[in-house]
Order: sequence, then structure tokens, then C-alpha cells
Amino acid sequence: MTTAEGQPADAGQPDGGPSQPSGLLDLLGVAAVLLDADGRIVLWSPQAGDLYGYTAEEALGQYAAPLLVNEEHRDLVIKKFAEVMETGRSWGGTFPARNKDGTTRLVELRNMRLLDDRGDFYALGLATDSPTLREVERDVALSTRLVSQSPIGLAILDTDLRYVAVNPALERMHGIPAKDHLGRHYREIMTSTKFEVPEAAMRQVLKTGIPMVDQSTIVGRTPADPGRKHAWSISLYRLDDPQGRVLGVADLVVDVTDRYQAAMEAADARRRLALIADGSARIGTTLEVGQTARELAEVTVPELADVVTVDVLDSVLDEHRPSPRDGPALFRALAVKAAYPTEAVQATDPPGQTAAFDADRLATQCVRTGRPILISHADDDDLAHIAGNDHAATLLARAGVHSYLLAPLTARGHILGFLGLTRARNPLSFDQDDLALAAELASRAAVCIENARSHQSVRNAAETLQRSLLPDHPPHLPGLQVASRYRPAQATYEIGGDWYDVLPLDGDKTALVVGDVMGSGIDAAATMGRLRTATSAFADLDLDPAQVLQHLDKITSGLEHYIATCVYTVYDPGRAECHIANAGHLPPALVRSGKHPELLDLPTGTPLGVGGVPFETTTFSLGPGDQLVLYTDGLVETRHHPIDERLETLLHLLDAPDRSLEETCDRLLRDLRRPEDPDDVALLICRTQSWEDSSGR
Repeated sequence: MTTAEGQPADAGQPDGGPSQPSGLLDLLGVAAVLLDADGRIVLWSPQAGDLYGYTAEEALGQYAAPLLVNEEHRDLVIKKFAEVMETGRSWGGTFPARNKDGTTRLVELRNMRLLDDRGDFYALGLATDSPTLREVERDVALSTRLVSQSPIGLAILDTDLRYVAVNPALERMHGIPAKDHLGRHYREIMTSTKFEVPEAAMRQVLKTGIPMVDQSTIVGRTPADPGRKHAWSISLYRLDDPQGRVLGVADLVVDVTDRYQAAMEAADARRRLALIADGSARIGTTLEVGQTARELAEVTVPELADVVTVDVLDSVLDEHRPSPRDGPALFRALAVKAAYPTEAVQATDPPGQTAAFDADRLATQCVRTGRPILISHADDDDLAHIAGNDHAATLLARAGVHSYLLAPLTARGHILGFLGLTRARNPLSFDQDDLALAAELASRAAVCIENARSHQSVRNAAETLQRSLLPDHPPHLPGLQVASRYRPAQATYEIGGDWYDVLPLDGDKTALVVGDVMGSGIDAAATMGRLRTATSAFADLDLDPAQVLQHLDKITSGLEHYIATCVYTVYDPGRAECHIANAGHLPPALVRSGKHPELLDLPTGTPLGVGGVPFETTTFSLGPGDQLVLYTDGLVETRHHPIDERLETLLHLLDAPDRSLEETCDRLLRDLRRPEDPDDVALLICRTQSWEDSSGR
């Protein structure tokens, strides 16, 4: 055996210093007394002096019985001594011995006969303090039982990290008999590279003496249970003898698989809850079907899958195309997302494309049964039913797809499509917990998709209604060129009540109207249509603009919950005059030839529907080439800029009189509008021209 420093141990040789206890015999302090055939003491050990209290000088040559035995026990002791000397059979037991100070002390005694080279017999008595021996016996018994019966694995390794002892618990953990451990290095038994960490920790404990308690958890498999992963908590302690010499290291191994699995399950539960919370916050931020599908895909990759597809039945987006109950199902791809470049993406349909899946395909089965489908371990036959065609199945196989999951998109009892999840690089197969998580995310996303689809349907109806109510330009307007635009709001799916109108009047006059019904949706569009019809009727009466607004105000007052703003203008090319009245609308812009654009200074008036407030008509002249720009607030109002700043921008953009009216409309919408703007826009621009030229006179 070598020490921790690699030097030979001094096997009992003196080292020049005081002797220190180094073993069990020294700990017990075993006394040795040798008697001759007559019972006289001829040898006396120092331990005997410690046990009985006599020095060697006091004990040697004395008869042992009167010196060490109380009078009432002497006959028995002399008899036992004679038997040992006569028969050679040893005798032992617990015996009350007399000390020098007269007290009695229980000692554990062993007697045996010795023979020297001359044929003489002697009696050797070995004794130790009985209470001390009983304590050591209890400690040894307890230690033995603890080590042999403990569920904690225990190994003793020497300073070279070779196994010296292994208890039954560690045998069971390793699946290797104890005898096959002994003498072998730690890494010969624990061969996995992950055990390099505890090996290094053992060397550190041997060097420093500082124990490492429950500081290393190793997860792996052993021959005892190769089909299941186990987790072990390892604690290490250095073993020293009473003289401080390093003997080795104790390796305590606790199987914490249940605790580890519970911790992993709790972590998975927290991950799932976090993913659901993330999905709730990120899915459905807009009322746009494609964006909602993309948000669902982004939430699930890579946290849940390597590749995600979101597809809906084409009939969901096209109500005029019913979904067949039998045969192939027609799907429209909405979103595809991958965690890394992979051929699996090529096996999917790009967003916007439709594809028919036969009845035996998993996607078709999912939407027709309304039940999720879990393929934990996908083989070639499974891939053939996952993919839309043989080529796609080949791509999935080449991409290493090994697990697949489908969750139906179900909202309000209607199946909209499916969420498809694929794992290839991720080695873990989908399980029931993944299925439940995917179903929850799909359910939440389906409601958002259904809301978006419903709003899209309403929006389409409202936009169709509104555009049908907007006018076509008459083929000829005396003294005027006209251009117009209508743009619905892009950030929402509600259509507003903005409108414009161009009305030819008697006497070659033209009425120009722009208005805005406050509110949105089909009701606002319908109200706009009623006001436009009323405006056309009153215009035919050749009324003053203020009077037209007065009549419209009365009509609007009778419409529940609606008010509107409006600018009504009549241009008379014969007089080159414009008559205008305002009902709470933003002021029109006037661009005179050779001058900078300006806002008309008009009485603002109150919105239509307020009632009881008269309107005023303002008259101003328009020369050839002058432009009048009428618009609704959606062109200039934003949440982030003051209205005065936006109106200045409008005038700056209009300061290009040579641009055509169509180009001017496009530039205003391009530079002033943003995709996220929440309001629709009506824009009407007219430019005066010589009346004789326009009328052919």
C-alpha cells in the first residue's frame, strides 16, 4: 500500500516521535500479562499498567491472583488457570478485576497456554476494559448494519481510486457484483465520460480533505437497468487514520431518480405554462388570418417542434366552396416555420397555396374526426400518410423526421384546419404532454383565426357595400378636372363611413362633397349611403350649401347614435366662383396657381346630427389651374403627431402644381398613410380650367 503522497507506509517502524494510536488494538488498549506455571507475573505490558494501575516493578514476580483478583473470586480464577495450563484450552469472558486503588473494574479477558523452546508452559492473559470493548462492538455492529442494509450506495476507494469495498446497495445500483469492483479503478467501472466530473472531485477531496456533499448529480444508465435513465447524487469524504495519513475516499451514492424526474416534470410543466402564456400574449394580435397563423407557428418553434405548419380548410376562407365530407380535403397553407434549414420544409405547401389531401392522409383524418393525432415514432409507412405525396414523404425521411403530431384548429364547434408539428433534430419523441400543450395552443389560435375570418367577412361585406355606394365620375364636368381615392383602414377589419361625391348640377355647376360618418362597420357604411342619397336629392334643388347641410343635419339627427362631418361645395364655372359650407369637417386645402398652398379659413360649423346650430356659406373665386383638395381626417390624423404638424405636411406635399391630379392623389396616400393607420380615407381633388375650353365654346 502507498500513502496519498506516494511514499511507502512505515509498517510499525519507529519514526523518532511519540507513538500515536493507529489501529483498533491501540484504541482498545489491550493489556498483556504473562504468568509462569506457578502463577507469578513474568511479563507486564504498559497497557497492563494503564488497565490495572500497577507499574511493571510493582507487578513483576508477584502472584497474579492476590494482586489482580478479589478474594471472593480467587478460587475460581486459580481453578480456571489450572485448567488452561493442564489442557491447553483457552478461557475467556468478562471478569471483575481488582485495581491498585482497590476498586473493581470489568475487563474482557482471554487466557491461553504458551509453550517455549525448553518445553515450559506459560499462561498469557489478554485483557481490555469491558465497557470500552462493548462500545466498540456496538459501533462496529451499527456500522456494519448501516453499510450492508442501507439503501445508500457506499464504496471505499484507495488513494489511487481503486475499489477497496462496495456495499450491496451500490452493487444493485451498478448491476456489477462487489467482487468485480475490488481492485479496479473507478473509471473501469464507471466508463461514461460524464463520470469524469466525480473522478476529478475525488482527487480534489483526496488533496484538500474538504468533503463534497450532494454537490454532483449524474444522470445515466447502468447494466442493472439499461432501459431507464437514473439520477444519482454523489457525496465524497476523505478517510484518514488517527495519525492523519490519507487512506482513501468514501463515495456515497444516493439514487435520486424519483426526485430528478419530479423536478424535470415540474420544469416541463413550468415550460408548458410559460409557452401557453406566451401564446396568449403573442397569438391574435391582429384581426388578420395569415398573421395569426404565423404567430402560432412562431410561438411553437423551436420550443415545441422543429417544423410547424398551419393549414385551414379552403372552405373556411371561401364560404362559397363547401368542404366535402368524403374523398380528398382541400387545404390552404397559412404558415410554415422551421427552427433550422431542412428538407422537411420542402415537403410542405408554401403559404397561400392550396393542396388536396386524400382521405387516408392524417391531416384529412384529423379535421374530419376533430381529434388530435400523435405519432411518437414515425416509420416509413407513417411518413407516407403524413406527407401529401410520395416525393414529400421522401423529403421527410431524408430530413430525419421521427415524430409527428397533429392538433385540430377548432373554434365554437367548427373545425377550421390543423396545426402540424414535426421533430427531426430534436431527439425527444412527442408524448401525451406535448399533445395536450399543442391542443391548447391550437384551440386558442383557432378562436383568433375564427375571429379574424369573421371580421374579414364582415369587412369584405362592408367594403363591398361602401364601394358600391361611392360614385363613378361623370364623363364631363364643365370647367373641372377631378381625381378621387378611397382607401379602407389597413390596421383593422372595420370599414368606416367616409365618402365623397361629385354631382353635376343645372347651369353647368358641379357639387363636390366629402363626409365622414363617425363609427365603423356595415351600419356606418349604410348610414353613409343614406346621407349620400339625401345629399344628391337636396343638390338637385339648387339650394345654398348651408341649406343643404341644414337638411342633412335634420336627417342625421333622426339616425340613432350617429353623427357625421361634411364639406359641401358648389363650383360655378360661369362665375369662376366656389360656394362652400362646413359641418365640423377639416378645412379644405386651396392651391392657387403661382402661390403656396393654404387651408381655407371657413366657419367650422358643428357636425351633422348635433342639431339646432345654423351653417354658413363662404364664397371665393377660383382661377384657371387652381386646385381644391377635400379629404377626411384619416389622411392626416395619427396618434403620434399633432394635427397642425400633419396639416403642414399636407400643404408641403401639395406644393407641386404641375403634377397631375392622379399623381397628387397617389403621392398624398403614399406619404401620409401608414399600414397601421386605424381610419379609412376619402380624397377628392379638383382643378379648374377655362370654361370655354372645357365646354367647347
